Amino acid sequence: MTDETPPDSKLTRSKQRWASEHKFITGDVNRSAHERLPPGQHLVRDWPVLDLGRQPDVAPERWELKIGGLVDNPVTLDWKAFMALPQTRTRSDMHCVTTWSRYDNDWNGVATHDLLDLVQPNDEAAYVLLHGYDGYTTNVPFADFAAEAAMIVHAWDGKPLTRAHGGPARALIPHLYLWKSAKWLKGIDFLAADQAGFWEVNGYHMRGDPWAEERYS
Repeated sequence: MTDETPPDSKLTRSKQRWASEHKFITGDVNRSAHERLPPGQHLVRDWPVLDLGRQPDVAPERWELKIGGLVDNPVTLDWKAFMALPQTRTRSDMHCVTTWSRYDNDWNGVATHDLLDLVQPNDEAAYVLLHGYDGYTTNVPFADFAAEAAMIVHAWDGKPLTRAHGGPARALIPHLYLWKSAKWLKGIDFLAADQAGFWEVNGYHMRGDPWAEERYS
């Protein structure tokens, strides 16, 4: 699967600099399992908009999600087929590597385990590469993609996901930093070996666990 190269932007350059400086690292990883806010994070009430300087305008009637790679049943879902899959409602927190966190977000979408049932990844599939309509890519281990709370979401707090936040559909892997939850999702590839995505090539961690402060490589 090929994508356009994401554009350069002020935010991109800033985040590359933060990675080289290891900015925001506190080293406070020995926290209680009951603590809700990861180290180095602060709470916000709004939902900040961060992207690579491009917000693709993809209407649901033109949207497609291609799922392939090491699967027995590769599929391309249009919006109607996607919405016909089992629908799930969840509530979760989200944590951005730029240090903000937001609690109690209500989501509607398709749980990743329902997608796994559909495409049937084979035994060699150990990693997942997510592709966005903006040319963005990011990688996650298979186990993180298959986590109980992981979803492909199309609604937030009871309303359709806006274009600014990745609508019509984006990935959501809430136990990892939010850059792992690709916006404007267009493709999911199952891989045998890990493959760095956009931010991972630019100095960010290959996994991105907020509680371990896995911000940078």
